[in-house]
Amino acid sequence: MNKIFSALIIAGLFVSGCAHKGVVKEDQSLQQKQVSTTDQKTKDKQLDGQAGKKMPQEDVSANELANKPPVDSLSLIKALQARIRDIHFDFDKYFIRTDEKPILNEVASTLGKNGNLKVTIEGNCDEKGTTEYNLALGDRRAVAAKEYLLSQGIQSERMDTLSNGKEKPLCTESTESCWAKNRRDHFVLDVTKN
Repeated sequence: MNKIFSALIIAGLFVSGCAHKGVVKEDQSLQQKQVSTTDQKTKDKQLDGQAGKKMPQEDVSANELANKPPVDSLSLIKALQARIRDIHFDFDKYFIRTDEKPILNEVASTLGKNGNLKVTIEGNCDEKGTTEYNLALGDRRAVAAKEYLLSQGIQSERMDTLSNGKEKPLCTESTESCWAKNRRDHFVLDVTKN
């Protein structure tokens, strides 16, 4: 009798356990369906609420759009930097040539219109002469451009100078046309730190 009674208890537990697992699975799938239905209803309400609303639009002409600067500071700097060319110098000279003044005027205009920008003026030389001599000449070239920009109303604290000497050539051939390309000031724009 004990064997029969034990067998019935085990069978009952087995059946009970299986039935319980089925109920749990049904409960979980029912809960998932309810959550999915609730999420969908919420999304539908949001879409219905937006359906009657019009998104605000600005009336901007193509000309105004072309004149608007890019929103991102890096994009703005890249766009402005692309417009600014290097100025060049005669051999062993650091005086600003008349034909280079329009480029400096463009730099001054760019800085004047964008008060959050600063510029680093990098003076460069050709490969002739010693490293020390070219560092000093590159510095004089950078300072000459800075003084010109100061005369155009750009504040000194928005300008830095740096001499690369002959260490950053654009052209590496040993020809006069190549050397002429390396005798230059290069302008690097950046955002001022307030």
